Amino acid sequence: MKRKKIYYSTTHIIMLSFLLGIIAGSILLSLPVSSAGGEAVPYIDALFTATTSVCVTGLVTLPTVTTWSVFGQVIILILIQMGGLGIITIMSAIIISLNRQLGLKSRILIQDAFNLNSISGISIFLKNVVLGTFVVEGAGALLYMTVFIPEYGLRGIWISIFNSISAFCNAGIDIMSENSLCDYALNPMVNITTSLLVILGGIGYIVWWDVIMVSKKFRRQKFKCFHRMTLQSKIALTVTGILLVSGAILFFIFEYNNPLTIKNLSLFDKIQVSFFQSVTTRTAGFASVPQQNLTNASSVVSLLLMFIGGSPVGTAGGVKTVTIAVVLFGTLATIKNEETLSLFSRRISKQAISKAVAVLTVSFMIMFISTVLLSAVTDAKMLDIVYETVSATATVGLTRDLTPSLNIWGKIIIIFTMYLGRIGPISLLVAFNVKREKQNIIKDPVEEINIG
Repeated sequence: MKRKKIYYSTTHIIMLSFLLGIIAGSILLSLPVSSAGGEAVPYIDALFTATTSVCVTGLVTLPTVTTWSVFGQVIILILIQMGGLGIITIMSAIIISLNRQLGLKSRILIQDAFNLNSISGISIFLKNVVLGTFVVEGAGALLYMTVFIPEYGLRGIWISIFNSISAFCNAGIDIMSENSLCDYALNPMVNITTSLLVILGGIGYIVWWDVIMVSKKFRRQKFKCFHRMTLQSKIALTVTGILLVSGAILFFIFEYNNPLTIKNLSLFDKIQVSFFQSVTTRTAGFASVPQQNLTNASSVVSLLLMFIGGSPVGTAGGVKTVTIAVVLFGTLATIKNEETLSLFSRRISKQAISKAVAVLTVSFMIMFISTVLLSAVTDAKMLDIVYETVSATATVGLTRDLTPSLNIWGKIIIIFTMYLGRIGPISLLVAFNVKREKQNIIKDPVEEINIG
């Protein structure tokens, strides 16, 4: 009897690559050599750490700085870099570095991994991504060294490299202390360097190249540069700017008289801390103030910013800036009874609108189900639970001090949530759609229904 050949779509392969990376990382982290104390940590914590690293989330059940040895920290950093760039991307980059050509299947894999619209110029795009990543991460490490080497000596070099990669990949994991970046809340160099790395990583590689190309071509007409950019770049830059500024203003207002956060700080430091909070909620996960000390209003703003996240084709998570813009303006167009949606004098396709709605819906469903399940296994406050699940779904890494106290069931729930949040809602839908596309000769009849 002839065996039926198993078909793996590109989405299945991407999902499996992340899963295999997590499993391999968890096995390595469960070894005694990975532990700072020389004794193997519980496997569930090793699995949690591997998942949060590959999914570049940042939620940790055990303090990174005191739990893991240098070997363990190197494993975590490799997993973060793999998760930030994508395992398929790194494998393809190695193939190119060996002077070999990428096959059609590899090109399609990269296209799906970055959610690109075409496989044209994939090799050049991949080289630029890898080169650009290492250049930015290297520059970030050098800037960090000006602070960490004087404070930690030669260990400051390792801390700088680790923090730079973690910040660019929007992972939010550090090896300095157990309270993230709270000790450096008022340090301009650490704040500016971290913010730049987070923003550059989260804005998306396509925006990078678009800005560079347009700036070169129209350097004598700087005021026309923005108008010459692609629609994707215009939306990503505009929404990112609005969210960063509005988030910082709202945090400044809501925390101004909060003695647990910024009340007793100078005006400059209040602005500095408020802006950093606005940046880090865009899926970065570093905390310069304990999240449990925020007011309820600031926590709600943080939830919204975390859920939106960064921009497509970048290292950030969330539903993405372009998605939220398309859904929001698509809703307004529907209210106005307009047949088409246009942004920056460009029409948005119905397929893009449908995809944006699907991403938003599936992300919300993952977050909602995770919240219900986590509520069933823990007696924590609802705000803390929602903060945890939104952070895991959007791969942010901020917590109201709930992660370290999770029981085994809570850890399993958050592990699955981080994984599903990282591989992407659309990939999840396609991967579990076992039915192959079929040509319907006779289409189903149309019947009107009431909406709303």
